[in-house]
Amino acid sequence: MTTRKHTALPKARILIEALPWLTRHHGKVVVIKFGGNAMVDEELKAAFAQDVVFLHHAGLRPVVVHGGGPQISAALDRHGIASEFKAGLRVTTEDAMDVVRMVLAGQVQRELVGLLNRHGPLAVGLTGEDAHTISATRHTPEIDGEPVDIGRVGEITAIDTGAIAALLADGRIPVVSSIARSEDDGHVYNVNADTAAAALAAALGAETLMVLTDVEGLYVDWPDSDEVISRLTASQLEKLLPDLSAGMVPKMEGCLHAVRNGVNTARVIDGRVQHSILLEIFTDEGIGTMVVPDEQGES
Repeated sequence: MTTRKHTALPKARILIEALPWLTRHHGKVVVIKFGGNAMVDEELKAAFAQDVVFLHHAGLRPVVVHGGGPQISAALDRHGIASEFKAGLRVTTEDAMDVVRMVLAGQVQRELVGLLNRHGPLAVGLTGEDAHTISATRHTPEIDGEPVDIGRVGEITAIDTGAIAALLADGRIPVVSSIARSEDDGHVYNVNADTAAAALAAALGAETLMVLTDVEGLYVDWPDSDEVISRLTASQLEKLLPDLSAGMVPKMEGCLHAVRNGVNTARVIDGRVQHSILLEIFTDEGIGTMVVPDEQGES
């Protein structure tokens, strides 16, 4: 009996440590951008689904947003379409857009919805096209001051949260693919999933935005240091943006957009760690980089 009491005690302490965080987040919307290694590793995928379902049953209201870079590249390869990137974005021709749409809505989303629904009739998949959830116009980046045509890549112009809000009110977990309807030319657009998650978090008035990555967080002085910045303000992040690696820019720009538009915290967390979402939300330590709005009077 004594042995059993001792082995159970640490579990009870862990649960109690989560109590203030459970109280703080109860009923709040949490937008989670699913990506990186967590999308392709079977154990990490299963752990991610468990985390999201746990949040749901703990009284939070998770919304999952996903892209599918590795899966899209593999599918384009199978269709004999070359993958080309300009200004850090995938050049998306008409033919490539058909494949992108098929992979995101028909493969990645279905698999994620299936994993979540092993735990009950919870997840519902939709794309930004559905119910005008995400609208976009053609994005034309500049390289060396010259505009570059990268095809059906969209810049988000509007978010309509109606369908997602209805699903949340019905106790469901929305799973959103980062495809947008066109605001002006009747086509569909491929939009960056980090950007889409940030825009949705702001429009939903989310408590937090969480972006899964393949690094521990934002490093103090990469590549000379692997010390992670655990917390920084919007203004501090803005000053760091020009020096960040290309892959981190859309993630950190998304975090900046979120906290400047009403989201209380935005976090970049290591998706290679099983149950990283639970560790970040329900423990005192946290495991990634958290961005917070500037304090009153701070510039």
